[in-house]
Amino acid sequence: MSDSTDEALTSEFTVRFWGVRGSIACPGPDYVRYGGNTSCLEMRCGENLLIFDGGTGIRELGEELVGQGSVDADMYFTHTHIDHINGVPFFKPIFDSANRLTISSGHLSGGHTIREVLDKLMAPPIFPVPIDVFGAKVEFSDFTCGAMLKPRPGITIRTARLNHPNEATGYRVEYGGKSICYVTDTEHNPEALDANILGLIEGADIFIYDATYTDDEFPNYKGWGHSTWQEGMRLADKAKVGTYVIFHHDPGHKDDFMDRVAEEAERARQGTLVAREGMLLTP
Repeated sequence: MSDSTDEALTSEFTVRFWGVRGSIACPGPDYVRYGGNTSCLEMRCGENLLIFDGGTGIRELGEELVGQGSVDADMYFTHTHIDHINGVPFFKPIFDSANRLTISSGHLSGGHTIREVLDKLMAPPIFPVPIDVFGAKVEFSDFTCGAMLKPRPGITIRTARLNHPNEATGYRVEYGGKSICYVTDTEHNPEALDANILGLIEGADIFIYDATYTDDEFPNYKGWGHSTWQEGMRLADKAKVGTYVIFHHDPGHKDDFMDRVAEEAERARQGTLVAREGMLLTP
C-alpha cells in the first residue's frame, strides 16, 4: 500500500480523498493540513470511476474531472444526511450532456428513493434550480442493503447495513484481487464489535472508518450515530485488515488535534493513517 498527494499513481486500483470531514464543512486556517470538506471518495478500478458520497468535497472532484474529457461514473451514497449530499448540485460533470452517471443508494426505506431525496434537496425554497437542470444522462438506482453489486466487469461491491439514524450502508469494493472498505457513518456498541462490519471488512487491504470521536468523547454523543478511532482500530485488528484509515473527522477537531490522533494511532497500530484531502492510496 502506498500514499501520494503529489502525483497520480499508476496502479489500477486507487482511492482518493476529496472530503474527509463529518457533519459540516470547516473552512479556515485551522483545517489546512487535513481539509475541511465533507465526505467524498474517488475510486479508480482500471478505467472505471466510482464515487462514494457527495459532500462538499465532490465539487473539487468535479473541477478536476471537467478537464479530463467525458465522464462515465457510478456514484454510491452511504446515506443521505445533508453533509453527504450537499455537494451534488455543485458537481459540474452532472450538468454536461456528454457525461453519464448512475446514482445509487441502499439505505432508503418507507418508499423513499435516491432520486426523490436529491429532488427535494434541489427544490424551493431550499435551492434555486430543480434536478431537471442536470444535463448528463443520469440513472437512479435503489438497492437493498446487503446486496452484492457488479457495476462493471471485474468490479464487485459488497454492502452491509450500518448503525446510524435513518440507516446507512457500508461498502467493500473488490477489484484485481484487492479490496477497499468504506464504512461511515456508524455507531458502535461498546460491549461488542459489530458483526456486520467485521464480516464486511475481513482481510481487507484498506479499511476507511467513521472515527468522528475519541473513546473519551464517545459517552457524550451516544445516539448520534458515530464511532471512534479506537473502535476502528479494534475492528481492524480483529478483522486482520491491512491499512486502517481514520475518517469523518469531527468539525471540532482542528489540525493540531488531528496531529495528536495521528501520533497516538501510529503508536497503537503501525501504518494507521488519518485521512486528509488529496491523499491517494493504492492497496
